[in-house]
Amino acid sequence: MNWKETYETWLKSEKLDAELKKELEEHKADEAVLEDAFYTSLEFGTAGMRGIIGAGTNRMNAYTVRQATEGLALYLESKGSEFAERGVAIAYDSRHKSPEFAVEAAKTLAAHGIKAFVFEELRATPELSFAVRHFKAAAGIMITASHNPPEYNGYKVYGDDGAQLPPAEADELTEYVRSVTDLLSIATVSEDEAKEKDLLKIVGKEVDRVYLDYLKTVTIDQDLIDRQGRNLKIIFTPLHGTGKMIGMKALKQAGFKNVSLVEQQAEPDPDFSTVKSPNPEDPKAFEMAMKQAEKENADILIATDPDADRLGMAVKTTEGHYEVLSGNQIASLLVDYILNAHTKLGTLPQGSIILKSIVSSELPAVIADKYGVQSMDVLTGFKFIAQKIKEFEETHEHTFMFGFEESYGYLIQPFVRDKDAIQALVMVAEMAAFHKEEENSCFDALHDLYHQHGHYREKTISITMEGMEGTKKIQSLMEAMRKESPKEFGGIKVCKAEDFREQVRTVKSVEEPINLPKANVLKYTLADSSWIAARPSGTEPKIKFYMSAMDDSGVVVEEKLEAFEADIQSIIDNH
Repeated sequence: MNWKETYETWLKSEKLDAELKKELEEHKADEAVLEDAFYTSLEFGTAGMRGIIGAGTNRMNAYTVRQATEGLALYLESKGSEFAERGVAIAYDSRHKSPEFAVEAAKTLAAHGIKAFVFEELRATPELSFAVRHFKAAAGIMITASHNPPEYNGYKVYGDDGAQLPPAEADELTEYVRSVTDLLSIATVSEDEAKEKDLLKIVGKEVDRVYLDYLKTVTIDQDLIDRQGRNLKIIFTPLHGTGKMIGMKALKQAGFKNVSLVEQQAEPDPDFSTVKSPNPEDPKAFEMAMKQAEKENADILIATDPDADRLGMAVKTTEGHYEVLSGNQIASLLVDYILNAHTKLGTLPQGSIILKSIVSSELPAVIADKYGVQSMDVLTGFKFIAQKIKEFEETHEHTFMFGFEESYGYLIQPFVRDKDAIQALVMVAEMAAFHKEEENSCFDALHDLYHQHGHYREKTISITMEGMEGTKKIQSLMEAMRKESPKEFGGIKVCKAEDFREQVRTVKSVEEPINLPKANVLKYTLADSSWIAARPSGTEPKIKFYMSAMDDSGVVVEEKLEAFEADIQSIIDNH
């Protein structure tokens, strides 16, 4: 059917929810809105799905949630009845319709006789990852759109190891989801019936307690915290999301007693009414925290995104104001502290390793090398870090010490298999306590790292291209760069080009294979070790350009980034 026929089918269906039917009727005269809602199915990819809440096959609603869950049920059943009987853990964040979508997923699973462990209230994504492992469930579902605007929601699937599905399994699941074509006729059972048959179990505080017990293992130097836990002044904002409850408990448990919440942003709010974007990458998200920090003379400011898998940080500068750090800068500080603390205590294991994505800074790798610790690059997506952790557990070749992505995602201990802002919250506080005891600041410590290892600066340009035309433009831009590879950026020659989709690395016209899974990423390394990468988002209508500049001079590094950005903009404009 074309989009108009699909729209008419939905509008005339007696099975359609009254609220969604009303929405369709209100847009009867707006063909552009209706076409965008029905011209395609909401894409279910390697990271699940994410979209605007509303009526239509290209929207997040009860029917697209049922479709995804029906596909998941079929996927689990294909693995055998014993696997499916282990059930599915389900959590949700503070967004519009999140509780309803979680229940819809459970009702769909129940129609297959598959049990769902549904959290009683909103919980953080890392706790969902932990819950999958805790219950030994076959899979997990997280209802979240991370830090997207309020009109969005999403659906992420986790495997039985608590990690998002790796490519082969994700592709297999996607095929099952796409095989479900009649969204309005997917079988469900009522919530009451699911509970009566013990196919819907409400969980909560018992999982919190076990997760908090595991969080104790994140702390490295308890004596340090005992000395400085009252002195370090922390301002914490969960940005209207899931971070408050478990985050405050984690900090208190670790021994940090001087923590102030940004009260206006402490409670869940699906409209994120005090911020333009609930994204700890955005300095504007820290505005309220900074005003409070100035009054209370805070040492550090910490923000978690709505589902508390990402963490941002602002630190006091030598001039006394607060500066928001990048994800790469936070990771650099954490790597240095973690490896230094373990070295001093004599607890750094043989074969220690840190993991990072291919579009993250090289500075943490350089720092790790100073401590004799190896670093390894993986594709973007924390599932690839989780895959390596699983591999190391099987081979005993390495001991995982830290994993991160530049997009503010960190993992310290592998009892969770996704980025965990609650673990990072505890470790950032311990790291800041260390520098405070040394009569230093995190800002000064970062610049000490630059003086030791060189100035590394990164910047990401994220370009949104909405609708079906936007998707075509993004695809076309990537193909144009493949066809005619850039020769230089900022006047500096490209010495290595990597195409992770074609799995080919080209150095001085010589091709060699890339031994990583396929991914739609292009990366160009320059003669001075700076680099530029291009990567379309898997869940949003965006393309991201990553830039990393390196030099002995901080001023020159900034000039390089400006030149790189100008050349990238020229590529976009000329396409």
